[in-house]
Amino acid sequence: MTNLGITHSVVISEPRQTVRVTFPDGTVLEGKVSTTIEQFMNAYSEAVHPMKDVMGGILDGRLRELGRPVTADGRLEPVYLRDSDGGRIYRRSLVMLMTAALDGLFPDARVNVRYALPEGGFYCKLTNRPALNTDELAHLENHMRAIVAANEPIQKHIVPLAEAQKLFVGRDDDDKVRLLEQRTRKTLVLYTLRGRQDYYYGYMLPSTGYMQYFRLVSADGGFILQYPRRENGIELEPIALHSKIGAIFRQADEWLDKMDIEDVGHLNRMIRTDRVHELILVAEALHEQQIATIAQSIVNEHSQRGVQLVLIAGPSSSGKTTFSKRLAIQLLAQGLRPFTVELDNYFVNRELTPRDTDGEYNFEALDAINRPLFNQHLLRLMNGEAVQLPRFDFHTGRSVDGRLAQLKPNQIIIVEGIHGLNPGLVPDIPTEKIFRIYISALTTLNTDAHNRTSTTDLRLLRRIARDARHRGYSATDTIQRWPSVRRGEKENIFPYQDYADAMFNSALAYEVASLRPLAEPLLLQVEPGTRPHIEANRLLSFLRWVQPLSPEQSQVIPDNSLLREFIGGSSLHEYRPGVMHDE
Repeated sequence: MTNLGITHSVVISEPRQTVRVTFPDGTVLEGKVSTTIEQFMNAYSEAVHPMKDVMGGILDGRLRELGRPVTADGRLEPVYLRDSDGGRIYRRSLVMLMTAALDGLFPDARVNVRYALPEGGFYCKLTNRPALNTDELAHLENHMRAIVAANEPIQKHIVPLAEAQKLFVGRDDDDKVRLLEQRTRKTLVLYTLRGRQDYYYGYMLPSTGYMQYFRLVSADGGFILQYPRRENGIELEPIALHSKIGAIFRQADEWLDKMDIEDVGHLNRMIRTDRVHELILVAEALHEQQIATIAQSIVNEHSQRGVQLVLIAGPSSSGKTTFSKRLAIQLLAQGLRPFTVELDNYFVNRELTPRDTDGEYNFEALDAINRPLFNQHLLRLMNGEAVQLPRFDFHTGRSVDGRLAQLKPNQIIIVEGIHGLNPGLVPDIPTEKIFRIYISALTTLNTDAHNRTSTTDLRLLRRIARDARHRGYSATDTIQRWPSVRRGEKENIFPYQDYADAMFNSALAYEVASLRPLAEPLLLQVEPGTRPHIEANRLLSFLRWVQPLSPEQSQVIPDNSLLREFIGGSSLHEYRPGVMHDE
């Protein structure tokens, strides 16, 4: 080395042939240039601290596959199966394992991954042959486990787009052919397992040995590819084969059949040929039909068992506000007058609000609601008494007097809130007096046969658009809040969804094409190298497979559409059904 003569601490050095990665605990590991993330993770696990179920890594703020070579010094953080990104990598790879094993045993079979179950699993259906019988399904699972035991490689290739198109045309994979019509880049990433090449939306595991936790369960003319839920570690939950959520997903499939739309590629073709006008009108008509059916059920139950209270609950951005207003209109049309009671006005005073594990106020806890007062007021209203309702002052954090209310003949109370399905909310109200409704956006319009569209992603895109329009939040703000929102849903909503007397699927087949022009510029503003940018980049990658609606096409969306709650222009924004003012 040569001394520069400027300072004793600066010298000319030969290029280093190694790279160093720094783990979150400060440990620095060094290896040859192009050592993979997997090799660094294995070395850390052996030499420093054992790590199990690592599915990927975050290298200098960007999510990377385990097979990614490291070519420069950087910060490296493990991504586990229990993490959202790790879970997605695992599930995606598990689908490839299943399709490769199926191809080996039943080469002519075509499988369609339809939707995800709450217990953790994909409902899959063969589209060109009868369902697998018990022995065939067991044979398939055993074959998958043999491939896992062999730890066979999953190889990644970047190929010219024309080559990928030729592959899928030759294999009659029409779903992939349709999807690639939207591709603007000239290359495509394909993965190969046991000689079968396929496209998967997102990163994959480097080999099959990582996929230890799964099982196949026969169900409803198809089968369930079960995987562990994040909150359960590696445990597989018992599957409820005839759950109400499953019935709603099957109904969603029937809706798509009626609209002659199978996947995102189909949607893109409809938009490009301007057939989307009809699709929008049919999708909205199916919504209205379902809302009218639920309203009729409430009218019947009001007549037969004296229902006086309708409770509506659902996860964030499911469209509860617009749904409750449209339901109220349908009830009016069928002779029942709605009266809304706002659950948020029954918060306990701020000093009595429970706190979460971080010491922050937990406004989503059931004990954040003054349930004794809420139940007392409901009973009195249902008995025809006049009640001084409370109003919660969010600035002072205290309850004050609100409006005076009294039900008139043939009125029914509607309450929308996070705890609507929890029996603990209204323990004093007779069960026969209550009608519960669960609402969520349960899409089955998948990217293609093997890459499903996440219902959670759809709700997040809705929320990003709405938060920017109505609350002035950036996409970064919304993405950062999303994990907390999801925890609240898992604690307070999902465990009680089967208590519902009716379920409403608020997903619309065309909506992602309407959301793209609004969400995409917001996601592009998320700062690179940050945690929110990982999520933003993933959502952007998905949106780019979707042909956006033109401004002219968007004008076809009715002004009372549930989607207007998120994209703006709702004629129901100022509508307050059944609000009585002091007289």
